[in-house]
Amino acid sequence: MADDMLDRLEATIRTRKDAGAVKSYTASLFFQGRRKIAQKLGEEAVETVIAACSGDDASIVPEAADLVFHLLVLLADAGLSLDDVRRELARREGQSGHDEKAGRPLSFRPE
Repeated sequence: MADDMLDRLEATIRTRKDAGAVKSYTASLFFQGRRKIAQKLGEEAVETVIAACSGDDASIVPEAADLVFHLLVLLADAGLSLDDVRRELARREGQSGHDEKAGRPLSFRPE
């Protein structure tokens, strides 16, 4: 078993995805599908932003944990992993954020 908490969480999420009929919040997200998972991720992102703007820095932590959890669920649903994200971050390492964005295909560039 992995030593890193995020790796262990990712493994648990994948187990719940593969279990299907298990009555868990995670399994219910997979059952509801990608749109629901993406919706929950968006909700958690907004809640993290609200916490960040609240002036109570400690309130950011639980919201960030929810955000990371739902991101891991989305990655698992897409057949992706933290290792895919790690590879992308490694590819970007040492590169200006402006240069990295300019090198993306037009359909992936944020406004």
